[in-house]
Amino acid sequence: MFRPTSWIWVFIAGASIFATGTHAEDTVVRSFSGGSAASMVGIVPAGEDVELAGPQALSADGQGNLFVLDQVNGRILQFDPKQPNSDPDVLKMPRDVQPTDLVVHNGDIMVWDGGVRTLKAAPDQSTRGLGGDEIQLEEVSSRGTDDQVAISAFAQMGSQPPGSATELLDQNTRAAVVKTGRQPDRQYVASRSKGSVIADIIPDKGNSSVRIEIQTMVTNETIGALGLRVRDQLGTVEFLEIDNSDRFYVLAEDIPPSGKNASTFVVRYAANGRLEGIYELPLENTPLTRRFVTISGDGDVYFLRTKPNGVDVVGVGFRPLRNASVIDARPSRTATAQPYNNSKFNATAAVRPSNRQQAIETAFAFEGVQWKLTQANYGNDPDSQCSGFNRIRRPWYLQGKVNQEVRGVPYCWGCHGSLANFRQRIESGTLAGNVCTRNAPRPDVAGVDCSAFVSATWGLSVHYTTAAIPAIASPVTNPWELKPGDALNKPGSHVMLFLRFTPDRKAEVMESSTGGCNGRVCRNIYPLASLLARGYTPVRFRAFADDQTTVSADVYQDSDAPAGRKSAAAKTATKRR
Repeated sequence: MFRPTSWIWVFIAGASIFATGTHAEDTVVRSFSGGSAASMVGIVPAGEDVELAGPQALSADGQGNLFVLDQVNGRILQFDPKQPNSDPDVLKMPRDVQPTDLVVHNGDIMVWDGGVRTLKAAPDQSTRGLGGDEIQLEEVSSRGTDDQVAISAFAQMGSQPPGSATELLDQNTRAAVVKTGRQPDRQYVASRSKGSVIADIIPDKGNSSVRIEIQTMVTNETIGALGLRVRDQLGTVEFLEIDNSDRFYVLAEDIPPSGKNASTFVVRYAANGRLEGIYELPLENTPLTRRFVTISGDGDVYFLRTKPNGVDVVGVGFRPLRNASVIDARPSRTATAQPYNNSKFNATAAVRPSNRQQAIETAFAFEGVQWKLTQANYGNDPDSQCSGFNRIRRPWYLQGKVNQEVRGVPYCWGCHGSLANFRQRIESGTLAGNVCTRNAPRPDVAGVDCSAFVSATWGLSVHYTTAAIPAIASPVTNPWELKPGDALNKPGSHVMLFLRFTPDRKAEVMESSTGGCNGRVCRNIYPLASLLARGYTPVRFRAFADDQTTVSADVYQDSDAPAGRKSAAAKTATKRR
């Protein structure tokens, strides 16, 4: 069933035809409400500068079963989408496994926890499954970087080792640089019908088109040659699957220079390479997930959509395209940034002297700091204190790590300050990270939230929240012009520091996050269109603007920043040219 909701440009033999398009009807195949019961998923509610967090990934196995990574509850839910009323199996993960992504293939349950870790059912439970069972998983191996298929599968949605810190800073100029232009990309995919294959993504005719050549890994036989061209500019392109009918599936982004109406879609090709149509992914107003789309062996496309009270697993509708050589998939709706009132914020900020290079170096310092988690830092178990919590619990990466060395500044809602200030407070026995915070920040905890982290990298002596950032940062009209030290901001929700574009045209960022970082400052890689479609705005701190705008202000020493949230209106400064 189809309903007309959008337009599509179709180009045939060099002549353009403006045709009425249709947006295929999506179907919710299963819904999970928020909670910890067997048929529920863990949801962390949104709030000021706290993005809604829930399941991070969706994957399918060769039998058509779907798997949802419910990392808040420390488990994976397995169910058959063809039997929506049956109880899901609950696969409990080992306590020390804290993943942000999931891939299931050939009976392997692989999760991403900074690297690939492989899980399976404990021996005495191997015969159980699909019937509402609770099954304990155990780790059987950690796959190395030489497992090309596993690494490539996670990299498709951004779960991949970030580049080196030194690579980001040019050795000759010591200035932050960003890669430009699309580069050839090789991907390794364990397909349903052809086994392991190699897909080469080859730039073709500027930034709007690529060629995709597929060959088998065992025999090096070429089995597919696909062409993909969009109206504006291609973002990431990922070869996803060959289904049981030998059809090819490719995920792609089209990102206009304006950044508006960016779209993400899956293209389906027939076995002979002919483009058959697209699945337009419903990204708008959906919180960030690591892996939000999967393809079954039958060719069904599923999407994971998180809501304030649970998640939907959506069967994405197929839109046929006949004789189309250019895809123009314009979303029927796009997310918009939340309104903010900046009248109380001065358009300048108190800063320490800073530039892009210093901003990036500060970001890496927050991400790489090593410190010992003492019992005083750890505190009591928050699960007994925070029953019915409606904010964020202790950062997941700190669970069970008392008296051990840990890496990265922890997430703490409402906390801010410099790295030296964080170290001093930790050494004095302050609680680390967010502990049972509900409606107001706590002065007895240490760490940074998302906007405090960006404020620190920009050298701000006061904490500018996501709602206040537009008062000191200008929009970057063309998202492809983002530079290291810029940011992607969603007022009232979340902000992340932009580092660079990866060779395959994803956005590499640094952020302080409860979900994608397990409650700390970390580097992540996201498809750019998914960020734009979810309401993130590319912005540039005015002190870094190309017009040489500078900002003067009160300068604070590293130890001066107090704990707790401090209004950005508390200090003002003057701007000079």
